[in-house]
Amino acid sequence: MKTLNFLVIGKNQEILDTLKRIIENNVGWKAEIKSDETVCYDYIKENQVDIVLLSSGLEEKFENDIKVFCENLDKNVKVIDHYGGGSGLLKNEVYALFPNLQP
Repeated sequence: MKTLNFLVIGKNQEILDTLKRIIENNVGWKAEIKSDETVCYDYIKENQVDIVLLSSGLEEKFENDIKVFCENLDKNVKVIDHYGGGSGLLKNEVYALFPNLQP
């Protein structure tokens, strides 16, 4: 099974911790969490990131900027706007981007 590496960005630490737990509850899914937007660009450039997951509390300008940044990379990084809805919704969002991973 392909390993999926997530970068989860948001401002609410409790939500970030929950998302990390939910993501890593799936075989082959790994998550790094960040609440400081300024370090995210370098993290994406320097690490294997398949999905940037945008959580709550982020400024609209940052969300737009990080999407453009990911689109312009040669790394095929996908971005998901995720503002809740539970683990089922998160899985559906991921499988929509990577349909070949559906069980």
